[in-house]
Amino acid sequence: QVQLVESGGGLVQAGGSLRLSCVASGTIFSVIEMGWYRQAPGKQRELVATAHVGGNTNYAEAGKGRFTISRDDARNTVFLQMNSLKPEDTAVYYCDAILKTGQLSPTYQYWGQGTQVTVSS
Repeated sequence: QVQLVESGGGLVQAGGSLRLSCVASGTIFSVIEMGWYRQAPGKQRELVATAHVGGNTNYAEAGKGRFTISRDDARNTVFLQMNSLKPEDTAVYYCDAILKTGQLSPTYQYWGQGTQVTVSS
C-alpha cells in the first residue's frame, strides 16, 4: 500500500508564493519519478512539473520561470515552489509518483488526494 500526502496549498494574492510538499509512504522499493499536476474547475488535469530519479525535470509552459520542482529522495518527498502566482494558477494540485513496490513488481502511478491553491486578483 502506497500513500501520497500533499500539503502547502492555500489562498494567496496574485504575485505571491506557495510551496507545496508531497510525501510518499508505504511499501516502496524504488521511486522513478515524482511530479505535480493540477486541475481547475471544468478543465482536464494537466501537467505542472515532473522530476525524474536521474535528476531530469520537466515543466509545462505555464509554470516555466515561475515554478521549481525539487526532490528529497531520501524521504520520498517532492516539492513545488511556486512564485509570481497568477489567478489562472488556481486549481487543485495533485502529486503523483511512479514507483515500484518490489524488485520484480511493475511500475505503477500513484496519486495524492490533492491540495487546493487559490490565487486572488
